[in-house]
Amino acid sequence: MISIQLPDGSRREFAQPVTVAEVAASIGAGLAKAALAGRVNGQLVDTSHRIEADAQLAIVTDKDADGLDLIRHSTAHLLAYAVKSLFPEAQVTIGPTIENGFYYDFAYKRPFTPEDLAAIEAKMAALAKIDEKVERRVLPRDEAVAFFKAQGEHYKAEIIAGIPADQDVSLYREGAFEDLCRGPHVPSTGRLKHFKLMKLAGAYWRGDQANEQLQRIYGTAWPSKEALQQYLTMLEEAEKRDHRKLGRELDLFHMEETAPGLVFWHPKGWAVWQEVEQYMRAVYRDNGYLEVKGPQILDKNLWEKTGHWDNYRDSMFTTESEKREYALKPMNCPGHVLIFKSQMRSYRELPLRYGEFGQCHRNEPSGALHGIMRVRGFTQDDGHIFCTEDMILDECVAYTALLQKVYRDFGFGEIIYKVATRPDKRVGSDGQWDKSEYALVESLRRSGCEFSVSPGEGAFYGPKIEYTLKDALGRPWQCGTMQVDFNTAERLGGDYVTETSGRAHPVMLHRAIVGSLERFIGILIEQHAGALPVWLAPLQVVVACISEGQADYVGEVVKTLQKQGVRVEADLRNEKITYKIREHSMQKVPFILVVGDKEKANGSVAVRARGNLDLGVMPLETFSQKLAADIASKA
Repeated sequence: MISIQLPDGSRREFAQPVTVAEVAASIGAGLAKAALAGRVNGQLVDTSHRIEADAQLAIVTDKDADGLDLIRHSTAHLLAYAVKSLFPEAQVTIGPTIENGFYYDFAYKRPFTPEDLAAIEAKMAALAKIDEKVERRVLPRDEAVAFFKAQGEHYKAEIIAGIPADQDVSLYREGAFEDLCRGPHVPSTGRLKHFKLMKLAGAYWRGDQANEQLQRIYGTAWPSKEALQQYLTMLEEAEKRDHRKLGRELDLFHMEETAPGLVFWHPKGWAVWQEVEQYMRAVYRDNGYLEVKGPQILDKNLWEKTGHWDNYRDSMFTTESEKREYALKPMNCPGHVLIFKSQMRSYRELPLRYGEFGQCHRNEPSGALHGIMRVRGFTQDDGHIFCTEDMILDECVAYTALLQKVYRDFGFGEIIYKVATRPDKRVGSDGQWDKSEYALVESLRRSGCEFSVSPGEGAFYGPKIEYTLKDALGRPWQCGTMQVDFNTAERLGGDYVTETSGRAHPVMLHRAIVGSLERFIGILIEQHAGALPVWLAPLQVVVACISEGQADYVGEVVKTLQKQGVRVEADLRNEKITYKIREHSMQKVPFILVVGDKEKANGSVAVRARGNLDLGVMPLETFSQKLAADIASKA
C-alpha cells in the first residue's frame, strides 16, 4: 500500500503507484479539474508524475502562487509554439517567467511587427482551444543535442551542450511543438485561456552584447478573465501616472544624455524636493538625530577596510589624484563612522543618532535606469545609530513606529514587512548574526507587525528589515530599511569608553525611511497621479483676475498668502478666465482663486478647488485659515 498524506493531515491509501492527477480525482471531480500540478515531498511535479512510495502531496491549482507561475511558464511555451507555427524558420532560445508575466526570445530573419504580434496572439488562442495534452519525456544529453540540431534549433542545442554529458534532459511536447524544459507544466494547453502579448523588444543571446541580437516578445497570463482585465486596467492607469510623463507635463524635472542617470530639477520639482527634505529634517530634529554632512569622495583604502571594495567595486565610480585612488561614495555609512571616531566617545553618549541627506553615486547599468526611480546619482535620508547591544531592540521598535507615521503623512497606509537574514558570503561571527536577527524579528513582533522572512537576503555586514509600501494601484515599493551591523564600526576603528573604563565597539544601525529622495518623489508623483497633496504641491495657489481692474487686489492677495509661507502665483494675463482656470487645472494646482470687481470690493475670493470643485466666495481670511488647516493636516 502507498500512503499519501495531504496538507490537512488526512491520508489516502492506494494499492499501487498512483499519479498526482489520480490522487486529485480520488478527492473530488472539482479538484481533478482544477489541478495544474502537485508538490510531492516539497518538489513541484506534473500531474502525470507517478508516486511510487509513501509521500506528502499538495495539489496545486491556479489559486496558488506556484499555479500562477506554472500558467505563465506554460504560456511562454504556447507563445513559442505559435511563433514556430507561423514562422517555421524562427529559432527559439529561452522563455522564463517574470513578474506578472513571461517573455520568449527568438532568432528570426526580419523584425517582428505589431501585426505579427496580433497574429501570434490569435494563433496562441487557437492552439489553446484545441486543448492538446502536454507530455514530458527524458533524453540523454547528447541525444537531445542531436534532436534539436536536426530541428534547426541551434540555440537550444548550444544550451543543452553546456549541460554535463552524464545528465539527462527533459523535453515537453504539445501537439507539433517540443521544447527543452525542466518543467513542470500544465496538463494541457486548454488550461491557458487568459493571456495577452504586451510588447516587442531587443535582446542579446545569453545577455552578452558581443553576441547576436534576438527578438523578445513579452506577455502576461492570469488564472481568470477578471484578473487579466484588472491587470490591464492597472497598466493603463500606471501609464497615465508615469512620473516621467508627468514630470515633463508639470515641468518638475528632466533628464538627458549629457548626464545619464542624473536629474535636472526645475523650480517646481525642486519645491517638492525641498518640502520632502524639510519634512524629513524635522523628523531628524524631533527624534534625537544630529544632522551631519560627509564628503563625496573618499580614499580607496577606506572602502577596502569596510569590505565594499571587494563586495561592491563594480557599482562604484572611481577617480584618481596625485597617484591616489578614490571612489565617489555609494553610501554614507563609512563617513558617519569617521565622524563618530573623530573624538573620544563615552557610553553616556549612546545611543548617538546621526542623520544625513547624503548624495551618493552608483554605477548602475544604463539598461536599468528608469526616470528618477533608478538613477546613478541620488540623495538618501540616511541615518546611523551608534548604540550598545542592549539598545538595539528598543531602537528598532521606536524606528518602526516613526517610519509608520512618516508613511501615513505621505499618504501610504499599507506596509509590508520582511526580515532578510544572513547570506552565505558575510562578515562577522554567527553569534553576532544570531543577536542581530533576533533583535529585528522581536522588534516587529513587539510592534504588532506581521512579517515574512527571506533567508540569505541580508547584506554582507548584517541582516535587515525591509519596509515596503503599497501605492494607490497596489504596487509595492521597497523604501525603508533597518540594518543591524556589528562589523563596520570595528573595521574602521570606532569605539567608546565603557562603564568600566574599557573600550568597546558600538553596534551600528543603518536606517532610511524614504530611501532615495529621487525615487520617493517619483513614487509620490505616481501615487497621486501628479495631483500632490496641498502641503507637497509645488504651486499651492494661483490668484487669477477677471480683468486688468483687479490686478492691484491680486497683488495684495498674493502678498498676504506669501507671508503665510504659501507657494502662490498671480495670473494677470489678458486671457479669458475660463482659459486660465482650465490651464491651471491641467497643472493640477490645488486652489485657483478668481477675483473680479465684486471680490475686490468685499475683500473676498472665489475659490475653485482641484477636481473642478466650486467652493464659492469667501473672505480671504477664511480661505487662509482653510488652506493653513489643509497644509497642517497633510490631507
